[in-house]
Amino acid sequence: MKALIISLLNLYVVIIFVYCIFSWFPIPRDGVLADVNSFLGKLCYPVLALFRKFIPSIGGAVDISPIVAFIVLQLLISLIRMI
Repeated sequence: MKALIISLLNLYVVIIFVYCIFSWFPIPRDGVLADVNSFLGKLCYPVLALFRKFIPSIGGAVDISPIVAFIVLQLLISLIRMI
């Protein structure tokens, strides 16, 4: 059970990473990439929105909430491994 939770959290970290990479490139409004980006956004939004409430963007343009999410998720994974 512990291994499954760790695997799911690692998968979520990868999903957030891919979502961040997608944000660097212009994505057409229709097509497969738009669908994938929309799906990833729906998966990532709840966690990133939680951190965005407490962490303002730098200069109004740089969002560091994914970095904080990575750190928190890695700490959570480490905590689960220790139990």
